[in-house]
Amino acid sequence: MASDKDIDLGSLRRDIDRIDSQIHQLLNERARCAQQVAIVKQREFEAAQQFESGTDSSSAQQLLFYRPEREAQVLERVKAANTGPLADDTVAYIFREIMSACLALEKPMEVAYLGPEGTYTQAAAIKHFGHAVISVPMTTIDAVFSQVESGQCHYGVVPVENSTEGMVSHTLDAFVNSSLKICGEVELRVRLNLLVAQGGEADITRICAHQQALAQSRLWLDANFPNIERVAVSSNGEAARIAAKEAGTAAIASDLAAQKYGLMALASGIEDQPDNTTRFLVIGRENVSASGKDKTSIVVSAHNRPGALFKLLEPFQQSNIMLTRIDTRPSRTETWTYVFFIEFEGHQDDPEIAAILDNISQQTVMCKILGSYPKAAL
Repeated sequence: MASDKDIDLGSLRRDIDRIDSQIHQLLNERARCAQQVAIVKQREFEAAQQFESGTDSSSAQQLLFYRPEREAQVLERVKAANTGPLADDTVAYIFREIMSACLALEKPMEVAYLGPEGTYTQAAAIKHFGHAVISVPMTTIDAVFSQVESGQCHYGVVPVENSTEGMVSHTLDAFVNSSLKICGEVELRVRLNLLVAQGGEADITRICAHQQALAQSRLWLDANFPNIERVAVSSNGEAARIAAKEAGTAAIASDLAAQKYGLMALASGIEDQPDNTTRFLVIGRENVSASGKDKTSIVVSAHNRPGALFKLLEPFQQSNIMLTRIDTRPSRTETWTYVFFIEFEGHQDDPEIAAILDNISQQTVMCKILGSYPKAAL
């Protein structure tokens, strides 16, 4: 074996070129395999249609091509097999983009998200599905739900909670009357930037952002721009769009928004909490099979009597099932009554979880399973 001093730059570059050629060949080999997978899936679907009447073909096509649990398993396996020097998450991100590009060869997917372009929700959609997905901006969370319910988009991505500001009530409320299922989750580290148009840093008269972004950077704004007007808008992407068009307006938004609207960062990392993270949910029309590392979310309306909540939660304690979230919202059907949003580890098809859900259903007014889905792999 040659010592380090015997290795020259030219030979290293030749090695890199050779390895790149191998990677290129393998990528196309994987892509061709993905195309064959699409052919097999289509053939099996057409054969099944001969025996089933009244099949919703658009829903079936969606089930054929995208398997959230399969992708989660691949990413977990990639991280477990990684030996470095690349970090586990770095390798997983690379494989996410490979799977995204290959899936687009099988069936291009459209994913609705809370827009406009440049929002953290769009960044979450790209993180989960990869850059090959067709992302479709919507103006409201309800519009994202409607777009998926109607079949105009295969999936949707909506924010559900922030580590410093808590739950997103509009998302929870939308689930109560929707038939959609939770198909996945995304955790996104939120890095807030103060963005301005090129040359506009000297005359800032107001700062626009979503109300949560304003709250998450309140201390920084108090210290650096105490006398500047703060304006809450529908999203940070909308704030960036406004800042690009209106002189004197700065925006609090993401790197993605800065790229989209041609803005420069006057300051970066202005969030008050360094671990500021937002969690998003992927919504679709189908149930997701178990991946081995899953969560389940339900919404429950309990009887209005003493001990109702204790009895609701007792089966989880008895079975040693970890609760990861519990939240309440007004039921909107009766004054001073509430529904509980409960999230816990496990899949609804697991025998132990199925028994808990059956127990809860028998003692509540309503128990709705919002979905079982893989834990965030990235």
